[in-house]
Amino acid sequence: MALKPMNDGLVTSAAPLGPATFSDGLALPKVLVFDLDYTLWPFWCDTHIDPPLKPIDPSKSSPFAPNGEELSSNSTYPLSSAVLDRHKQTCKFYPEVPSILVSARQHGIKVAAASRTYAPELARELLALLRIYEAPSAQVDGDTNQGVPKSSKKTKKSGNEPAGGKTARHYFDDLQIFPGDKVQHVDKIRKNIGVEYSDMIFFDDESRNANVERQRGVMFCLVPNGLTRDEVDAAVRKWRRKRGEDEL
Repeated sequence: MALKPMNDGLVTSAAPLGPATFSDGLALPKVLVFDLDYTLWPFWCDTHIDPPLKPIDPSKSSPFAPNGEELSSNSTYPLSSAVLDRHKQTCKFYPEVPSILVSARQHGIKVAAASRTYAPELARELLALLRIYEAPSAQVDGDTNQGVPKSSKKTKKSGNEPAGGKTARHYFDDLQIFPGDKVQHVDKIRKNIGVEYSDMIFFDDESRNANVERQRGVMFCLVPNGLTRDEVDAAVRKWRRKRGEDEL
C-alpha cells in the first residue's frame, strides 16, 4: 500500500524549539509515551512499508533539504533523516516530532514508545536508522540534558551541514512494541522506568486506546493528524490542571 505523498530526500526540517510548556517553569510529567504509527510517523509499519530499509546518506546530498532548498544559517533544527523501503517510499517522522524528542531529553523528561504493530522488528529498525541532527556542524550532547554543542573529530565544518546526529532510538528510554493492549504497554513502561501512572501522558491516534486513562489513570491525548508541539502543550496543561499544578 502506498504511503501518503511526502517530500523525498535527505532531511525534513522541523521547528527549532520544543513545546513551550517544557520551559515555562511549571510542573512537567516524568514520562511521555508515544504510539508510533500515525502518531510519530505517517504510516503503518505492518502494512505500508516493506523491507529492506535503506537510510538516505546525508553526505550524498547535503547541504540540501528534500525540496532542494539550500540549508542556510536560518535553517530550522532539529532535522530528521529519512529512510527508503523496498519500493523507494520515503519513511520519516512528522515534521515537529524531532524537536519534541530533543526538547524532552533536554528537559529531563523520559520518553517511551507503546505500539501494537504486527511488525515490531521493522519498527525497531526504523528507530535505529532514522537520525536526528540537533544543530548545524555541531553535535548536541543529549546525555547532559543541557543542549550544549560539543566538538567532535567527525564534525563537519562547512557551516550549515547537519553533522553527526543520533539515532531516533537514542531519544527513547523504553520501547514496548508488540501486539496487545496498550494497558499492557504502559504497565511495562511504568515498571521499567519506575514512575507512577499519574506521572505519564500517553499520545495515540486511536480513541479506543483511551482505556489507559480509565483503567490505569494515565492521561490520554488523542493525536488525529500526527504529533505536534501544540498538542503536547495542550496535554501538559491538562495534566497540570488535573493535579492542581497549573500555577507557579
